[in-house]
Amino acid sequence: MTSNHKATSASSAQTASGSGLLNQRQDLSALDPAVPWDAVVVGGGITGAGILLEAARRGLRVLLLEQKDFAWGTSSRSSKMVHGGLRYIAQGDVRLTRHSLQERERLLTELPEMVLRLPYLFPIRKGKFPGRWPMSFILSVYDLLAGISDKRWVPRQDLLKAYPLLQSADLLGAMRYTDALTDDARLVLRVLQEACLEGAQARSYTEVLAITPTAEGAVLSLQDALSGAKLEIRAKQVFNATGMWADRLSGTGPRVRQQRGTHLFVAAERAPVQDCLTLMHPEDGRPVFVFPWRGQTCIGTTDLDHRQDIQDEPHCSSAEIDYLLNAVNGALPGLGLARADIMSTMAGVRPIIASGKGLKPSKERRDHLVWQSPGVISVSGGKLTTFRQIALDALKAAGLIDAASHQRAHRDRAQRCFNHVVAEPPDMSHPLAPLAQGEALLAQARWALQHEMVTHLDDLMLRRLRLGNLLPDAGEGLLPQLKALCQAQLGWDDAAWAGECARYLQIIARSYRAEAAA
Repeated sequence: MTSNHKATSASSAQTASGSGLLNQRQDLSALDPAVPWDAVVVGGGITGAGILLEAARRGLRVLLLEQKDFAWGTSSRSSKMVHGGLRYIAQGDVRLTRHSLQERERLLTELPEMVLRLPYLFPIRKGKFPGRWPMSFILSVYDLLAGISDKRWVPRQDLLKAYPLLQSADLLGAMRYTDALTDDARLVLRVLQEACLEGAQARSYTEVLAITPTAEGAVLSLQDALSGAKLEIRAKQVFNATGMWADRLSGTGPRVRQQRGTHLFVAAERAPVQDCLTLMHPEDGRPVFVFPWRGQTCIGTTDLDHRQDIQDEPHCSSAEIDYLLNAVNGALPGLGLARADIMSTMAGVRPIIASGKGLKPSKERRDHLVWQSPGVISVSGGKLTTFRQIALDALKAAGLIDAASHQRAHRDRAQRCFNHVVAEPPDMSHPLAPLAQGEALLAQARWALQHEMVTHLDDLMLRRLRLGNLLPDAGEGLLPQLKALCQAQLGWDDAAWAGECARYLQIIARSYRAEAAA
């Protein structure tokens, strides 16, 4: 599929092909310590990117700092869904669902090459919760909040014609509705690009070691993760948007509960789906999704407390793999998926705001929280879908927008989030486009190397192009083709290239292979 952004974007949108984007990373000395920033955003996931954009479009001199690669954490390891969240309605959180659906519709309109409406199928079985009519009612409310009419009933015979391997016992049919799919890491990059085109700056691999409050704001102590160089800069306002790391810089007691979710990627021919199938797990009744993504099939997710070191690349457990395979094979018994079918695993850590009530991980609410300490506004939790509204709440807490402007921005469905068209290669961000090959792949790699601040090979393979997740060999066979491009754009000699390849393959072996799960 090809993108059609120019045809569907507002006529006032400006086209940008390079200037002002995330060009190659500069030394830390490029930052002037003498001039204070209006705001510094710490954290390069979707929340930080959203705050950077909303601050920049209001004319602030603003800088984003990320200790690893952009979207390295939760924002490249989500379920790739831009959605309202049906379970939030079931939990009575209509406000969160309404905000999420409004933002979903906004993104579908403004980024049609990146955010795609997709049918979801929820099989209904005799005597099993929730049942056809309760589900129909929930979906009616869902559509009403979104301002669309998309739900319908799929009879049993039609469902089995489309998915003949579905367990047919007690099957009555399915409720069909729509939500949206994206490439989460590329959405983060797109928001960062928009912010840079509005005048912001962003740096990766720059760690904030400490934030010291002052009468005028705060002093941030920085360290370049590559060179080890250190620098202090000043900011009138600091936003701590570091997700699962938020407690380290918040200056308050712990608020974040780290919960891991794992996904499996299998070849599309082993688990062919055209829709997102919602399967209720036979062990605990949690939903597990099976959906098409970038030419393959993704299965997820789990939900459990994360006990690993958050500085390390997260990896799944053997029990999580069994859990997901059991869900799929229970609902599609003729499929017979096995560990040998798994091309890659993907583990991510959600920064959930802890209730302190001892709830099971999947029972914790997904709301975001904004809280303050001297010199720092911290924000964590929330959803990929609602990044703009989270950013508005953070700016209001900092006093950078007033209550009236905050309410107006929340409610105004006509207000655009993206005012620039970024002319990247075709299908680079389309969530259903299979991976490019040959010259098309090299064109995408060249674009990423020139305009998306690639610093390590794993940045390119795992977050810019997704080759590490979606190819059986994690893209190892393509490395000879990419070598000359990486060396030309990033200045790597043969020794540096060899080191980057070794680093990348070690990450894959440790954190993305089913056989590595303990």
